[in-house]
Amino acid sequence: RKDEKEYALKQIEGTGISMSACREIALLRELKHPNVIALQKVFLSHSDRKVWLLFDYAEHDLWHIIKFHRASKANKKPMQLPRSMVKSLLYQILDGIHYLHANWVLHRDLVSVACITWLRKFHVPDMGFARLFNSPLKPLADLDPVVVTFWYRAPELLLGARHYTKAIDIWAIGCIFAELLTSEPIFHCRQEDIKTSNPFHHDQLDRIFSVMGFPADKDWEDIRKMPEYPTLQKDFRRTTYANSSLIKYMEKHKVKPDSKVFLLLQKLLTMDPTKRITSEQALQDPYFQEDPLPTSDVFAGCQIPYPKREFLNEDEPEEKGDKNQQQQNQHQQQTAPQQQPQAAPQQPQPQQQNSTQTNGTAGGAGAGGGGAGAGLQHSQDSSLNQVPPNKKPRIGPSGANSGGPVMPSDYQ
Repeated sequence: RKDEKEYALKQIEGTGISMSACREIALLRELKHPNVIALQKVFLSHSDRKVWLLFDYAEHDLWHIIKFHRASKANKKPMQLPRSMVKSLLYQILDGIHYLHANWVLHRDLVSVACITWLRKFHVPDMGFARLFNSPLKPLADLDPVVVTFWYRAPELLLGARHYTKAIDIWAIGCIFAELLTSEPIFHCRQEDIKTSNPFHHDQLDRIFSVMGFPADKDWEDIRKMPEYPTLQKDFRRTTYANSSLIKYMEKHKVKPDSKVFLLLQKLLTMDPTKRITSEQALQDPYFQEDPLPTSDVFAGCQIPYPKREFLNEDEPEEKGDKNQQQQNQHQQQTAPQQQPQAAPQQPQPQQQNSTQTNGTAGGAGAGGGGAGAGLQHSQDSSLNQVPPNKKPRIGPSGANSGGPVMPSDYQ
């Protein structure tokens, strides 16, 4: 493009335009909201039948913002996310999701690494898993048995719910909210997500119960109707989690149980999906009516010490990009040891996504600025620094193409 703006390219996996890609493009063309990512153009590469989607480039994502603050704790210089920034981010996440839900769209894949900021506003990202849910021809679980990156997957999905609802997006928002408050993924699980048609995931449920406690019958009466409830009974014992609760977990992170911030988090992370708060109700919560009030600029009044998102050349493999970053870290440690503490071990590579999702996102003219985050220090627990499974973005210059002429399609 002739303007000076920076843009992002998302490559659709595979060749041609799949039904999943058509659904994503169709939704993106219709959705218009300040807190939902905006599709600018669609490009078709005729030489190799690749499809590229053009978006505004996002300078930051929540994963790297949270990682920055987690690194500060590991380096004995703790720096919490500003309260006003957390509140503004959460409000804009909820506002974007409320718009989707009001238009009968489930996002189904909210994770912190994909949540982005552009022009100092939050934007609901990556609509590759989004679906209309006003009148499905069959249960959504039949169409997509496993949805949502599993650290953010609601308990009803892990127990095989067939008629899941917009409550699964609300649970994911609760996970992101907790992550903003603690600088840690609340339900992070070391076990890899094995992509099968069976939604039951023992280790992920164990992690949820270890934080939340095992749900009492009175708190989730319909849990007995879940398809995987017999497996749950066989594999878990209520007494194992007798001393676990969200109150205790958040108190360790200095969040008081009688505070408005905790009470909203509790409503977002309610185990029973029928009792979980809606996005509309959450936007009216007393938390947003006390100072500091949410602002349209998520960084208002705050310094921005965060590096911009990294850039990888389109023809450069991800492993090479990781190796280059590791070498830069080592070089910085050698040249300035008094300033740079020793980094934690290299983070493991996440499992790649199998469905038609992002192969890469790209920035525009500022590709040279991608090294800004190379010296970012890691937490001592390298598993916490692991990108949520299946959610590692690849970034490269917006001018990159797939090797042949790229032509704008009719979707503009």
